[in-house]
Amino acid sequence: MLHAVLRRAIVVIAASLFLSGPVHAQDEVRALWVVRTTLTSPAAIATMVAAAKNGGFNTLLVQVRGRGDAYFQHGIEPRPAALAAQPGFDPLATTIAKAHDAGLQVHAWINVNLVAGAVDLPAARDHVVYRHPEWLMVPRALAAEMSTVDPRSPGYVGRLARYARSQSGEIEGLYLSPVSAESVAYTTAVVRDIAQRYAVDGVHLDYIRYPTSEFDYSRDTLAAFRSSLLADVAPPDRRRYEARMAAGEPLVYTQAFPERWRGFRAARLTALLTSLRSSVKTVRPAALVSVAVIPDPREAMTHRLQDWRGWLDSGLVDVICPMAYTTDAAMFAAQIASAKQIAGSHPLWAGIGAYRLSADQIVDNVQTARRLGVAGIILFSYDSLADPAHGPGFVSQVGRAAFQF
Repeated sequence: MLHAVLRRAIVVIAASLFLSGPVHAQDEVRALWVVRTTLTSPAAIATMVAAAKNGGFNTLLVQVRGRGDAYFQHGIEPRPAALAAQPGFDPLATTIAKAHDAGLQVHAWINVNLVAGAVDLPAARDHVVYRHPEWLMVPRALAAEMSTVDPRSPGYVGRLARYARSQSGEIEGLYLSPVSAESVAYTTAVVRDIAQRYAVDGVHLDYIRYPTSEFDYSRDTLAAFRSSLLADVAPPDRRRYEARMAAGEPLVYTQAFPERWRGFRAARLTALLTSLRSSVKTVRPAALVSVAVIPDPREAMTHRLQDWRGWLDSGLVDVICPMAYTTDAAMFAAQIASAKQIAGSHPLWAGIGAYRLSADQIVDNVQTARRLGVAGIILFSYDSLADPAHGPGFVSQVGRAAFQF
């Protein structure tokens, strides 16, 4: 552990020597992630915008798709139960109007693959998990069992939810797979609709990753992987693999070609991002496309199949947002310095887990990120900072202390 800390310290020192230092204040993004629970009334939105403005923040990332739902009007997906009593209320439009009047930018924060919680399944029967359960990711542990179950059967979604609940420390809920072309088209349509109808300054993509590398072993994805291989498999091997599949071994191809299996899934996730970016830029060319990522690109790729280094190299992302939510100041500095070095000339907004930190720790992390020359910072989240337990005006107090004005 001591050697690891020393290595991190070396990274930080090297970064501080070679990076150019903080950007000019007028160009610096000072953002808040705003969870959907704040978007349930005009009064809550007005309070949020005022607090952000008074604290020196200039950008709001507002969660308008949390779990396959629509915190706006006339969306492709159902509105959440929290808005049921206010059919005429449009949270996104209200936020944009108030924020723009206050000089703040608004980015639509969209949870991409995560579409339902494991504990409380969606109430709306037209939710995507019920309309298209065949698009849901399946863990390897359930692959054999689920391969023989009709996704339309009553117990299919429930079985996936029970598994997610049993792994709640790591798995947040039910995820759509990026492998199915129909699933990709659906998610793309959701994102395009938001960007086309609302004057957002950017689209922020979160949960564009696999829950873990143990997903997606759904029947359709396994079939797609098998089809991608057949031309390269010698006839004798193919006959042997097919016999094993017929005998009840649905994972035979993933086991025989593990590296191609990993690459196949990662490539499909990249294809999804490509489609989402294109949909945004087609209807709103000036909107920034930002992505929340695991800070370490190796860990992101290994455990979440999230190739954000490749995404930057391919020009698929305008801004990278590493979620450096550690409570260890040295580790935070090392993560941001390393990500900044990898990002190079690409803008980076440092994600800070403010919900886990004291006010002093938040300020210290903001100042560390600024010294390392990031293009901006994002605090997660406004909602945690606005908790009444902190006392009135805490959001503004933290912002003023962090940005020193």
